[in-house]
Amino acid sequence: MRHLALTGGIGSGKSTVAQFFAERGATIIDADAISRSLMEPGQQVLAEVIEAFGDHLLDDEGRLDRQALATIVFNDDDARDRLNGIVHPAVRAEAKQQRDAAIAADPDHAIIIQDIPLLVETGQADKFDGVIVVLTDQETRLQRLVETRGMDAEDARARIAAQATDEQRRAVADWVIENSGSLAETERQVEAVWTELTR
Repeated sequence: MRHLALTGGIGSGKSTVAQFFAERGATIIDADAISRSLMEPGQQVLAEVIEAFGDHLLDDEGRLDRQALATIVFNDDDARDRLNGIVHPAVRAEAKQQRDAAIAADPDHAIIIQDIPLLVETGQADKFDGVIVVLTDQETRLQRLVETRGMDAEDARARIAAQATDEQRRAVADWVIENSGSLAETERQVEAVWTELTR
């Protein structure tokens, strides 16, 4: 059984890499997807976030204004720490449930890859059998964030700056996937890692 972490900065194309691994048979546990589900109306985590940051962050249907929350926490280290203190333990608990289910389903051969954007920032690298890091040059990341996600360029730069550096990610990496080139080049690198994992 291999239990791996997949990480990379915002706009690095981590989701694409995760999809390539999923197509080869990996179980992907996506911290961002879990976090989004925990922020849905009626969830305890959302209630705690609103208690901490104010109900002005909810729209008329009781949904979180993610952009407004992001603006608060990306400009305030204390606020970001407070948010992480609410969200991260809940995400880890749900990820553990998904991991346990995958192991139970295929105890001898499961390859579980947890997609954790803030792996380095939260000091979790040593909890895994290995770490896969997706690296993409900053200009490509900025272009993706602005063109694909519709982010303001200044906001995109601030988000990149708030995360770990490529050097910090390389320091914890067992495998590095360079994702600045073509999709085919990226997929070839994923195939090489997968071959090693399943050898």
